[in-house]
Amino acid sequence: MTTLTSTTDTVTRDALAVLQPGFTGTSAPEWLLRRVGEGLSSVGLFGRNIETPEQLAALTAQLRAERDDVLVAIDEEGGDVTRLEVRHGSSFPGNLALGAVDDTELTRAVAHELGRRLAECGVNLNWAPSADVNSNPGNPVIGVRSFGADPHLVARHTAAYVEGLQAAGVAACTKHFPGHGDTAVDSHHALPRIDVDLETLHARELVPFRAAIAAGSKSVMSAHILLPALDPHRPATLSPQILTGLLREELGYQGLIVTDAVEMQAIASTYGIERGSVLAVAAGADALCVGGGLDDDSTVLRLRDALVAAVRSGELPEERLADAAARVRALASWTREARGAVREPGAAAQEGTAPGTAQNTGIASDIGLVAARRAVKVTGEAAPLTGPAYVAAFTPVANIAVGDETPWGLAAELSRLVPGTETGTYDGDSAAPAEAALRAAGDRRIVAVVRDAHRHAWMTEALDALLAARPDTVVVEMGVPQAGPRGALHIATHGAARVCGRAAAEIIAGS
Repeated sequence: MTTLTSTTDTVTRDALAVLQPGFTGTSAPEWLLRRVGEGLSSVGLFGRNIETPEQLAALTAQLRAERDDVLVAIDEEGGDVTRLEVRHGSSFPGNLALGAVDDTELTRAVAHELGRRLAECGVNLNWAPSADVNSNPGNPVIGVRSFGADPHLVARHTAAYVEGLQAAGVAACTKHFPGHGDTAVDSHHALPRIDVDLETLHARELVPFRAAIAAGSKSVMSAHILLPALDPHRPATLSPQILTGLLREELGYQGLIVTDAVEMQAIASTYGIERGSVLAVAAGADALCVGGGLDDDSTVLRLRDALVAAVRSGELPEERLADAAARVRALASWTREARGAVREPGAAAQEGTAPGTAQNTGIASDIGLVAARRAVKVTGEAAPLTGPAYVAAFTPVANIAVGDETPWGLAAELSRLVPGTETGTYDGDSAAPAEAALRAAGDRRIVAVVRDAHRHAWMTEALDALLAARPDTVVVEMGVPQAGPRGALHIATHGAARVCGRAAAEIIAGS
């Protein structure tokens, strides 16, 4: 049952201020506008909220009409994780591709152009970049979202990304503190545990976060992971030792601490979202991300009231909640000031200029494609196609962070370059996928597309059978290229973004 509270009550306004909820629809619902008027300082956007840049600009303008300094956040990493281009695939390669090139100026330019497009649409907080060191190649949720497995490479590209994004007036949110790269469990589903000593943690996981802090990252996102070396009882999001002791006191971070989504099972199934939210703020978190799955007014009221009740009972110090709310408002002020140098959201669209066209930045608007082309690694050789090919796409189940809405692969791009090219999709439940692909291909050249083949035994077996029958097969790995190169021609794109598919298709077609 929702308690009735005064909209002028300081504690209530502070409780609303620390929430970052999502919603359903492509315009702001009445309940959301009402909560913004009552003190809600942040709103989170997801793919379900976005249709076009023009529509997104109108949505953010609607929110700012209610509160000029509202934080509008999005999970736009580029690469495999895109909300801005959820229905078409990203115009930017993800972190692994940028790390493979290892040109920090390129990373900075990509982040700046991505930030410019977000700012053009009125988004001012990006839950990116991922600073996780992908030390476990079997990690089911990070993978190509990481710049790589070398802590120092990840550190320099994290810093460059933060600088590029924030130069465009969009606050960065470096994640997932203190590092999600060595997990074998997806925290969307359960609570991962990382059993490393403090020496390893400091030498590996924390190196990129130190770089992000030095680069001035405006926010940091906590991970729902258990690190017994730091806190044997509570995950990082709920741990005073990790959020306050390590991040605030030891690393000296003074910006906004945001939790990963509190409805993820690592928190929701162990503590519940209300209890988890109270514990997170008490531990040192300043903002609570919620809304990827729970996206209604009742969720906002449940969390608001849980925080208010915790203050009233003495479980959560009022000063701690006030400090958290103050940090949210401070970031909101920074984004409003940063927006002063950026044209009003939607201005480009109103003038007939697509938001993808960079203006006065010195950065090519196709910088994402430039980066994707540079990231491709080719092993072996094969003559360009002389006729239509058959693309056999071996497709794993998408993790929740990536989602299954966004198309991936290279079939569409290759079909554009080589008309008549067809594709077939096969998954782990397909019966004899290699044999089915061979029948469908006929005499056409086969292009086998895989994603993290090293993590999926069925995919490796299908590739074995396909290559045994057709050694001239072209293999395109669009995940982490952990398995060795195979096929007459092997192309590692280091990500599955649309531009990565185009870069690979250009090579196959010889264009």
